[in-house]
Amino acid sequence: MNPAFSVVFLTTLSGAGQGLLVALVGVELALRLGFGDSAAVPALFYVAGAGLACVLGTLGLVASFFHLGHPERAWRAIAMWRTSWLSRECLCLPAFLACTFAYGLAHLLGVSQTLAIGGVAVAASALLFVCTGMIYACLRFLQEWATPLTLVNFVLLGCASGFTLATACAAGLAPHVAAPLAVCACVLTLAGCASRSASLMRNGRLRPKSTVQSATGIRAPRVEQKSRGFTAGAFNLREFFHGKTQQTLDRIRWLFLIAAFLAPLCLVTLGGVMQSVGASLALFCVAAVVQYAGLVAERWYFFAEARHPQNLYYQRS
Repeated sequence: MNPAFSVVFLTTLSGAGQGLLVALVGVELALRLGFGDSAAVPALFYVAGAGLACVLGTLGLVASFFHLGHPERAWRAIAMWRTSWLSRECLCLPAFLACTFAYGLAHLLGVSQTLAIGGVAVAASALLFVCTGMIYACLRFLQEWATPLTLVNFVLLGCASGFTLATACAAGLAPHVAAPLAVCACVLTLAGCASRSASLMRNGRLRPKSTVQSATGIRAPRVEQKSRGFTAGAFNLREFFHGKTQQTLDRIRWLFLIAAFLAPLCLVTLGGVMQSVGASLALFCVAAVVQYAGLVAERWYFFAEARHPQNLYYQRS
């Protein structure tokens, strides 16, 4: 497939915002259960975190409009919510933003029911993860996506980047919870690495179910296509193949494995053992930026590695 950067930024930005919201509510829940001193965590930590999550989600929503041929008709995207995961995503993203905003506002105003509001926001985040992942996992004709690992990867990678962001926020606003968040960020990053590596190994073993014979309807044992049938560009050639060489794909794969998993894992670990709060904050911020850049590369590769069956007929090269 030909990756659209609008969708790449939509899924990575909103995923990071969702993971950040989960981290904030997780911290509040842990403190309410007695795992730490809740007085040591100021309300500003939750307000700033919720605000950042809203900004990330809003930027993702804005990015999605660049993928529309007619943005003025965007409202029609929700019309098929009974059967379309895309329509459900279009409903869940604004709901997630509204709940996250309400969570931050509740902390700002000192409302006592913040945890209940946060629980609703986490539920909205979970629904959004499911809808986004299922848009791709439900496409059975794209073998690389049609696996439960697609949904698992969306959840784990979004939460990993969100918890890394939460660790950076905590280092500046609530140092007492920075270390536990750093541990969670590392665990989620490792889990995301394991899950994504499993999907890479699975996809590497896949063999196309279609052949040139089944694509063209010619049953001869040896079929060699000499021409696509046209010489100018066409929608099928632009949208369903990225045009990159296998060498380029291999480089991008190694790039995102290092930038999305190995580098942030090392940076967060190093930041967690630093004695200086300023140095820890700097390392956590760098980790968040590097990890997000790696996840952009990972999401690009996710779209590019899907081999559309129509390319058998149009001969990708």
